[in-house]
Amino acid sequence: MSTLRQLFLKHIAQTSESPLALEIEKAEGIYMYDKSGKSYIDLISGVSVSNIGHRHPKVIEAVKNQLDKYMHLMVYGEYIQSPQVKLAEKIISILPSVYESIYFVNSGSEAIEGAMKLAKRYTGRTEIIAFNNAYHGSTHGALSLLGNEFFKNSFRPLLPDINFINFNNEADLERITQRTACVVIEPIQGEAGIILPENNFLIKLRNRCNETGTLLVFDEIQTGFGRTGKLFAFEHFNVLPDIFTIAKGMGGGMPIGGFVSSNKIMQVFKTNPVLGHITTFGGHPVSAAAALASLNVLIDENIIEDVERKSNLFKKYLIHKEIKSIRGKGLFLAVELQNFDFLLQALNKSIDLGLVFDWFIFSDKHFRIAPPLNITDAEIKKSCDIIIKALN
Repeated sequence: MSTLRQLFLKHIAQTSESPLALEIEKAEGIYMYDKSGKSYIDLISGVSVSNIGHRHPKVIEAVKNQLDKYMHLMVYGEYIQSPQVKLAEKIISILPSVYESIYFVNSGSEAIEGAMKLAKRYTGRTEIIAFNNAYHGSTHGALSLLGNEFFKNSFRPLLPDINFINFNNEADLERITQRTACVVIEPIQGEAGIILPENNFLIKLRNRCNETGTLLVFDEIQTGFGRTGKLFAFEHFNVLPDIFTIAKGMGGGMPIGGFVSSNKIMQVFKTNPVLGHITTFGGHPVSAAAALASLNVLIDENIIEDVERKSNLFKKYLIHKEIKSIRGKGLFLAVELQNFDFLLQALNKSIDLGLVFDWFIFSDKHFRIAPPLNITDAEIKKSCDIIIKALN
């Protein structure tokens, strides 16, 4: 009889020759447990998803309560569904007043797809500008915005009229013109190895978009819901995008995403054509209930306010001759080692010692630290001790 591992490798489509293939049977808080009961500290949070940890009791309660009422009813936007409405109301209530409307989808890639369509429809323009070393998802439209030729060349032709400029390069902003529908940017570049904007770059970008009538779209899929020490990363930089996308940490572990804008911009989906954007499962009521519970935990328990202090603890404890630098914002950190081969050795040793981290798609000598935001001080110290032991 085949083992679960054998069936996994046989029947689950793989995207690399060597998946981690950890057989996880349970997860709780910052820990995952395999079939033998061995625990692993999750310093990835499912790639910035489990912002309040695995299986938070208030999220579990919200999911169970919604299951007792209803699950899928109808294509998004046709029926008034309480979990969607309450979640939208909560999110809008804590945002600047320019944001009035949310379109719920299932994932970050879908949110990017919707934001691209919205910008083109609203402006009547065709060009979209993105950034080198940007990552926005793997669907065809989102892949078209990916700023790395190696990862997308095999899938061409992609969307036309997509052009790329360099992050933090002020001179490149002149390439934004009156034919540009939108500029799509991560306020902090994630898969590039967590690159922060410098010299008021985002403010200068905002000003250039204003000059040319171009919509500014922020991808907050990794940086949202407290990951950087603010609810959304744009709060650090005093810049308001016209549209921003959300997902990952939004759902407390359940799949959900969305894009946020003003009523003026969002209403263009109603006409020419009607049903300008459609999703069957977007804003699924169970996911929406989980997302609302997760957001309430972040706010009511003041978790976000403590993120920067916890970030500093990682920087304090991670002192080692093999660590070249640590950069990032909040609990969104990139730790630089000498090269990928050494990083891979450290990763494998850390897994043996009961801790999981990973590297960045476009920066393979940096590893990611993005734990649940409610990780305790003692758990941070334990995590760092394991990493130091692995490096040794």
